[in-house]
Amino acid sequence: MSNRLVRLSLLSLCVLLLSLFSLPANAKTYVITNGSHMLTFESGQAAAAPEGSAPPIQRGKEVFLSFRGTDSCIMADCETVGQLLNQLELELADTDVPSLPLDTPITDGMSVQVDSVITRQEVYTSTLPHDTLYCQDDTLPVGMTETLIEGRDGELLCTADVTYCNGTEVSREILREDLTISPITEVIAQGSADPLPPEEASQMPVIGDGYIIMPSGELLTYYKTDYVTATGYTHTDAGCDMITSTGTTVRYGTAAVDPRFIPYGTRMLIVSHDGERYYGIATAEDCGGAIKRDKMDLYFPTYQECIEFGRRRCTIYFLG
Repeated sequence: MSNRLVRLSLLSLCVLLLSLFSLPANAKTYVITNGSHMLTFESGQAAAAPEGSAPPIQRGKEVFLSFRGTDSCIMADCETVGQLLNQLELELADTDVPSLPLDTPITDGMSVQVDSVITRQEVYTSTLPHDTLYCQDDTLPVGMTETLIEGRDGELLCTADVTYCNGTEVSREILREDLTISPITEVIAQGSADPLPPEEASQMPVIGDGYIIMPSGELLTYYKTDYVTATGYTHTDAGCDMITSTGTTVRYGTAAVDPRFIPYGTRMLIVSHDGERYYGIATAEDCGGAIKRDKMDLYFPTYQECIEFGRRRCTIYFLG
């Protein structure tokens, strides 16, 4: 009995060795899977899988999906757009608009977009800008303005259909506008009076405590005084022209100032410290790169007048 077992063992060993030597020297076993399908084969085998083996794997298709504004890249192994959304557990609402029919076949590299489009009626208020009316006033010097009536914006009560795509407004259709507050037109007076001529300006005014009697007899008031170093300039100087920094036309009575020190539109009476020169009434309308704090340029029509005035320390009276 033992001799028979030995012969059977030797026979099995020979069969095993024979089967090993019958395989190619570099034979290897491969297993390919995508998580749902598996294929096992050895190198040297025929390409066709034997009958009854596991079904071959299928490569997923790359799909670019944008769902309600959120983008993602999906490896899909389903057949249609609807199946893809179901697999991702993305339920379509009544307001969702897919870019393709749900029965569209999935293809590699395709793009699918689903937008949430909502249109709702909204009621809101809107500003109605007021108009501005300008009129001429011969009691103000040229270049000066004065607001006679303050303007005020109106208000509209609006009803509109507003459409949103993924939460962002894309269109607005006004259905109705009702006036709830009427706008008030602003009225601004523009000065048209001729400036004081140089010959009249050469006459000194009478200056008292808070008041000034002009050579013409006009009574003015002032609320404070200050001191500046003033220099004459004209429109032919380098860097100068006929238009000021505030858009007015230069003329006798135009003052170039540092607007941080003297605001634009300020009216002033200017007299030299030594009493030899009286410039007259000036308006802060211009500026210059070299004009800082207590420095000021006063306009003269000619270069000769600028030379005669030169540079002087002056007192300025801020007119009320």
